[in-house]
Amino acid sequence: MTTALITGATAGLGAAFARRLALDGHNLVLVARDTERLERQAAELHDRHGVEAAVLTADLAQEDGLVAVEERLGDTRHPVDLLVNNAGFALKGGYLEVPVADELRMLRVHCEAVLRLTSAAAEPMRRRGRGGVVNVASVAAFVPRGTYGATKAWVVQFTQGAAHDLAGSGVRLMALCPGFVRTEFHQRAGIGTSSIPGWMWLDADRVVDAGLRDLARGRSLSVPDPRYKVLLGASKLVPRSALGGVSSRAGRKYGPKRGGSDSPQLP
Repeated sequence: MTTALITGATAGLGAAFARRLALDGHNLVLVARDTERLERQAAELHDRHGVEAAVLTADLAQEDGLVAVEERLGDTRHPVDLLVNNAGFALKGGYLEVPVADELRMLRVHCEAVLRLTSAAAEPMRRRGRGGVVNVASVAAFVPRGTYGATKAWVVQFTQGAAHDLAGSGVRLMALCPGFVRTEFHQRAGIGTSSIPGWMWLDADRVVDAGLRDLARGRSLSVPDPRYKVLLGASKLVPRSALGGVSSRAGRKYGPKRGGSDSPQLP
């Protein structure tokens, strides 16, 4: 039986990946910061699907957390066949409104952790001649607005470059780029979402299903919904300087009204 390791496993897309992979019969290693929530999730998945679900408490913004997950990925006695780098968060406020320390924490979780954990997983996978890595990015990667989008653009570029370098090795790497997904993501960041049009929202389970299909097809980039594929296709026809302005205005339009939180970020 194969094993999947999922970071940010207790909520949102991470939890959706855990449900789907357990349903498919994969053993799991669930990684997040909340031990109690991890243990509850692991017990539920084990009882419902009969799979083994181990928990690993780790904060990927901290060195000891990163090292702990790297060591688990490098354990050749209990190999990980699929890594899902899902951990991430958004910040309230635009550039220069957010403390630099918080920006650096985001860079560490979204970029350094993705690099280090992908590397820790991909090397033993390459030796075995099989394995997969899903790095959760966002359609925000294609919009020139804010540090969040910049980190996700890095994830996309890194993943596609690494996928090219490992072509033919049996190791598949893919960047998953959803749009707005109904999860706890925005609530945790204190970002208002009440004004986002209903048609822009995606279901987490469907995003995961589409992403896993694209991984099986050997794609290095997955935009898991026709609506967002059309939007991204149209964005290629707009100069990037103009696109940044459109994105900024859209943020103001779809953000909360006066007195509310800052404008939303795409997950």
